[in-house]
Amino acid sequence: MTNPESQAIAERQLCGLVNGMADQIAEHLRGRAARLGLTAPQATALRELAGPMTMRELAERMSCEPSNATFVVDKLEKQELIERRPHPSDRRAKQLVLTTEGGALRERLLGLLAEDSPLAALTQKEQDALRGLLQQAISRPR
Repeated sequence: MTNPESQAIAERQLCGLVNGMADQIAEHLRGRAARLGLTAPQATALRELAGPMTMRELAERMSCEPSNATFVVDKLEKQELIERRPHPSDRRAKQLVLTTEGGALRERLLGLLAEDSPLAALTQKEQDALRGLLQQAISRPR
């Protein structure tokens, strides 16, 4: 059995590694977004908008509040990269859809994000294992 002190050290080290990786990924995203004249939140929204979705769905994928996603979407809409359309089954909701320009920019963004990704040092199998471990850790009941 591990003692509380060694457990605390191990947890601190693991948290440092996870935060370091998150920082590298965020910096990578910011740099690639800037190449396209986008902010990091705009790039995140474009990356996550793989198909029509509501503002709430996009906010969830962006890990932010819907009001923050609305601010980002408003900017992308002004740039004519995203459109709001009536939801096909919920007349109270709108769906966010990429315009032709938005779809093309998203493809360029995805290509740039794939270049020199901080995760590129890991094989696909290792990335899958890391994803599984992180999902297991965050979905564990508290």
